[in-house]
Amino acid sequence: MPPDFKLCYITDRKSLQGVSLTRFVVEAVGAGVNLVQIREKDLETRALLELVESALAASPGCASHVVVNDRVDVAFATGVAGVHLGVHSIPVEVVRRFVPSGFLVGVSCHSVADVRRAEDSGANYALLGPIFETPSKVAFGPPLGLEELRRATSGAKIPVLALGGISVDKVKSCREAGAAGIAGIRIFQEAPSLRLRVEELCRV
Repeated sequence: MPPDFKLCYITDRKSLQGVSLTRFVVEAVGAGVNLVQIREKDLETRALLELVESALAASPGCASHVVVNDRVDVAFATGVAGVHLGVHSIPVEVVRRFVPSGFLVGVSCHSVADVRRAEDSGANYALLGPIFETPSKVAFGPPLGLEELRRATSGAKIPVLALGGISVDKVKSCREAGAAGIAGIRIFQEAPSLRLRVEELCRV
C-alpha cells in the first residue's frame, strides 16, 4: 500500500459491546491509525471532553490525528487536529473564519458534487460514501459504487477517502479507484486485534 494511503477510524461506542471506547481509541492511536474521528454525537459535553483528552494524551509522538464531529468548541478546548462536518453541520466557510490555517476540516460527502463543493469551500479532505452496502448508511440511499468513487477522485485536489461497507478485501479496489484512504467503523472495531488489522490493511 502506498505510504500516503490513509486509514480513518470512526468511533461508535454503542457497537463496542462493553469495551471501553476510551481504551479502544487509545489503542487505535497506538496501532498507527492515521485519523481518529470521534463521532459520538449524543455524548454529553464533559464526557466528550474526557474522551478526546484521553485520545490526545495517547497521541504525542504518533502519526495519528484526532478530529471531533461537529463540535468546533470541543476541538478548540482540547486542541485536537480539527473537526469533521456532516451534511447538516455548520458550513466549512464559516468554520474557516475562526480557525487557524493548520486546523483540519473534513466533510462527509454523498456525491461527486458534494466532493467538489467541499473542495471549493476549503475542506482539507472528504469522506465519500456509502461506496458499498452498509446498514449504517441506508438513509443515504443505495451504494455509490466504485465508478462514482473514481469520478470523485479524478481531478480532486483534496484527499477523498472511501466510506461505507469497507472490508479488507475491498480496500485494494478502492485504492485502484483513486481513493486516498478508507474510513470505517466495523473494519476496525470488529477486528480481533486492532494492531494486526492495521498491519493487514497496510499490506493490501
